[in-house]
Amino acid sequence: MTTATDETPSRPRIVGLGELLWDVFPDQRRPGGAPANFAWHANQMGARGLVVSRVGADQLGDELVEFLDSQGLDSGFVQRDTDQSTGTVSITTTVEGQPDYTIHEPVAWDFLEWTDSLAALFKDVAAVCFGTIAQRLPTSRATIGSCLDAMPDGALKVYDINLRKASWELATVEASLDRADIVKLNDEELEVLAERLDWAGGHPAEIAAHLQHRYRLDGVWITRGADGCLLRGGEELVECEGIEVDVADTVGAGDSFTAAMIWAQWVGWPLAESAELANRVGALVASRPGGMPDLSDRLPGLIEDGPWCSS
Repeated sequence: MTTATDETPSRPRIVGLGELLWDVFPDQRRPGGAPANFAWHANQMGARGLVVSRVGADQLGDELVEFLDSQGLDSGFVQRDTDQSTGTVSITTTVEGQPDYTIHEPVAWDFLEWTDSLAALFKDVAAVCFGTIAQRLPTSRATIGSCLDAMPDGALKVYDINLRKASWELATVEASLDRADIVKLNDEELEVLAERLDWAGGHPAEIAAHLQHRYRLDGVWITRGADGCLLRGGEELVECEGIEVDVADTVGAGDSFTAAMIWAQWVGWPLAESAELANRVGALVASRPGGMPDLSDRLPGLIEDGPWCSS
C-alpha cells in the first residue's frame, strides 16, 4: 500500500504515540485513535508507520492487533493490559456535520508503560506525533514524556493538540508545547487555546506567531476544514484554500494531514508544497468513511502532481 519507497532513500520510522481504540459510530465500529490514524497514513505515504499504545487483553484488543497486522502496521509496540479494557470512543455527527466524541475512561491506553523495548525504539525514530488525550492520567503521561526524552537529536516531535471536551488541562498542553518542535491544531482548537492564553480575538496568523515564539516552536500547522490550512515555518507563512469534496465524515482527516506534512518535510519538500499535498490528502480522507481509508488509488497521483501552492 506504500507509495513513495522507490523515491526515498529509506523508510523512516514515524510513530503515532498514544491512544489506539475503536471508533463506535451509530451503525458500526472502526479501528481508530488519532495516533493510530496518523501511523496508518504515514505508512501509506511511504514511511514505516508504527503505533505505540496499549489495549486490553480482551476480544476488542485482539481485533485491533489483528487489524494492524493485516494492514502491514507493526503491532509489536502495542502493549496488552490484563486489568483495563480496550478503549472505545462513541462518535455522532453534529448538525454542522462535525464529529462529536464521547471518550470512555479509564482504559488500557491510560496505563501505557515505559519499557526497555520502548527505550530502544525511540532511540531510532525519525518523527513522532503525540497528543493530549493519552496524557490525561499520570502513568501514560509520564511514559509519553520518557519516549520524547529518548528520541535522538534531529528527530521531529509533532504535538497534535486534539482537545476533546474535558479530556485536557492547560498545564499538560503547555508542557507538551514546550517539548514539541511543531504543533498541529484545527481552527476551533486554536480559538479555544487562544482564549485560555488571553489571546482571543486575534487573527489566526497572529495567534500562530504568538504560539511559535512563546513556546520556541519551529512551526505551527493549522487546519481549517473546508477553508484549507494556514502554516508557519520559521518566519514563512503559507495559506492554502479549501478543496471542495463530498464529505463522508471528517474522522482522521487531520491525522492524515499531519502524516503527509511530516513525510513531505522529511523528503525535503518546501513548506508550501508540503502544505498543499497535506491539504489534498486531508480532503481525500474526509471524502471517505472512517479514519483509516485506503488511499492507494489516489495517493501516488497526488504526490506526482505537485507543486501546486505558492506562499
